[in-house]
Amino acid sequence: MKFIIKLIRNLLGGLIALADLLTRGSKLKRTPEQQQAINTAAQGLSLYQFFACPFCIKTRRAIYKLNVPIEMRNASEGSPHRQELKDGGGKVKVPCLRIEQDGQVQWMYESSEIIRYLEQRFS
Repeated sequence: MKFIIKLIRNLLGGLIALADLLTRGSKLKRTPEQQQAINTAAQGLSLYQFFACPFCIKTRRAIYKLNVPIEMRNASEGSPHRQELKDGGGKVKVPCLRIEQDGQVQWMYESSEIIRYLEQRFS
């Protein structure tokens, strides 16, 4: 039974991911100088996520539209990033944005909070 639920969840997540790819829209346009500044500012960011998670898809969609190059880290079972997430953030919950700035590390959970943070910082 557990296998069937996991299979259905992954199939639905895959369909949602496909729909996202097909309906994504365009990225935010910036001058090359502005985009370089964004690229530099985003170097301390990484998103821990699962490919088929609807909340992760929502967060990745916002990152794409904001045109912010954030490193994506797969936190699926067996991935070394899963243990990083657990050790650093305290729990395996995705999406989680790891923010490293001025020698400090912050772990931000909840897709809406992550998107709000990114919009305030990169819009």
